Amino acid sequence: MSDHTKALRLIRSSQGRFSKALNINLDSRKVEEIFKWFLASILYGARISETIATSTYKVFEKEGVLTPDKILATGWDGLVALLDQGGYVRYDFKTATKLLEVMKALKENYGGDLIVLHQKATDTRDLEKRIKALGKGIGDVAANIFLRELRDIWGKAEPLPCRLVIDAAKQIAIISCKEENPNKILHSLKEFWAKNGLPDWGFADFEAALVRLGIEFRRKKLVL
Repeated sequence: MSDHTKALRLIRSSQGRFSKALNINLDSRKVEEIFKWFLASILYGARISETIATSTYKVFEKEGVLTPDKILATGWDGLVALLDQGGYVRYDFKTATKLLEVMKALKENYGGDLIVLHQKATDTRDLEKRIKALGKGIGDVAANIFLRELRDIWGKAEPLPCRLVIDAAKQIAIISCKEENPNKILHSLKEFWAKNGLPDWGFADFEAALVRLGIEFRRKKLVL
């Protein structure tokens, strides 16, 4: 199978970026769309299924709780109710507390505007630190989920590939099985996409497809 065909099959078997599947338009570069994806990333960042995280985000969307002010106004009890409605029961108390803490920090430090946060960041790593510094509950996973879909939208959004991406890329022989340097892996993936990329799809879509493939491989391994 040619590399181009491999890329074509991978992309066509996925929905592209996770944000697109939630009808979040990051390409608009609007602060409200970026915040929606930030909220979704926090939900996806816990050890919980994609299905439950997606369902919970849609509850927030349905109730119009999609801004820092709305989240703060909803309060802890209200957030727990929304999380439970979405099936986020295992982490409801912890996540409600986290959301309030993060929104308060975002308001106090950046006026509730994630674009301001990006502008104040000095470079890629400082951007990641500022995202994680918003609250104890935002770890490497949530920060990576958030920033990887902002590649080519925010100049400083260049997170290193996560383990799921690396494992999937090795499984389908896009990168060497022996390579472990994340900087080299990111460079190799970008080179592959530059040569085999598809019209109307970006590198972030390709990366999201690898994440989905990595989840599938991991699930099969656990089953076996």
